[in-house]
Amino acid sequence: MTKDLTTSDISRQNILNNNYALEKVELHLALGGKTWKDERIFTKAKVAQLLDIDIRTIERYLEQNKEELVKNGYRVLRGEEFKEFKEYVSDMNVGDMLKTPSLGVFSFRAVLNLAMLITESQKAKHIRSKILDIVLDVIAKKTGGHTKYINQREDNYLSASYKEFSYRQEFTNALDYYLDMGNFKYAKYTNKIYEIVFLENAKKYKRILDLKEKESVKETLYSEVLNVISSIENGIAEDMKKEYDKLGRKLTSKELNNLFEKTANNPYLKPNIEDARVKMASRDLCFRDVLHDKLENYIQTVPKSDFDKFLGETSKSLEDRLSNPETLAVLKRLKDR
Repeated sequence: MTKDLTTSDISRQNILNNNYALEKVELHLALGGKTWKDERIFTKAKVAQLLDIDIRTIERYLEQNKEELVKNGYRVLRGEEFKEFKEYVSDMNVGDMLKTPSLGVFSFRAVLNLAMLITESQKAKHIRSKILDIVLDVIAKKTGGHTKYINQREDNYLSASYKEFSYRQEFTNALDYYLDMGNFKYAKYTNKIYEIVFLENAKKYKRILDLKEKESVKETLYSEVLNVISSIENGIAEDMKKEYDKLGRKLTSKELNNLFEKTANNPYLKPNIEDARVKMASRDLCFRDVLHDKLENYIQTVPKSDFDKFLGETSKSLEDRLSNPETLAVLKRLKDR
């Protein structure tokens, strides 16, 4: 889907939270600026020159988007800090800056933020285009081009997947022992779990992620989503057993549907289910460029920690993790629990 950075605050912040992409953007754009206290900063005059706009335009965007720009590094130097800065740049051609009581300055991140907001500047449009290209390139290189399985690069994925496999067995065993229904019950009630967690059945989910017939939905899910699915599978299996013992017979489909409805409305599960929806909807839009339309209201900015989790030094491909003896030892402990 096309991301219009001038209108989407979430898309802008996702880029500005991606330090791995910003490092490449800074090298590629080479915008200059002045290094002060180990940071590249830009005066309004410099930003106006870079974006080929006048300072009044910058002031207007600052007034309209102050909270966002401040969050990303715009600030006003005053007092001793401004005095120190004036002494530091006394050899620069700064014009009337030295006569003012304060000075607004942009960090590199704030300059990019402004460039993603401004619609009047062709230079800003060019910067936006370059930023998007670099972000896509960085994610593709970090993931080996397999964003479909970016979820597997996280530390907790393997253990969450293994635990879910175990609870899945308990759930399918409960369907065998306690439900009076044909073999299509496995697909039907798996879909009911998916619909509880992310409001989509397996077929719809596979279509959204463009999964092939034999590709597994579970292999694309984030660890938090797998943990919620495990909780539901384990809880439903236990509820089925209790109901079977109480009734002295197998459950009907209607009776099991009632158990699912209670689970979907369980106040203890609700925070975890909503958290899983937020993570899946937000991460899939950011990393996979995929929109789950039924989860659109759950989309939030992806935090910096998620970029570390899926693109950083601790992120690894599934093949690399499976070759690690420590990982195999953890899986063995889970198996023997």
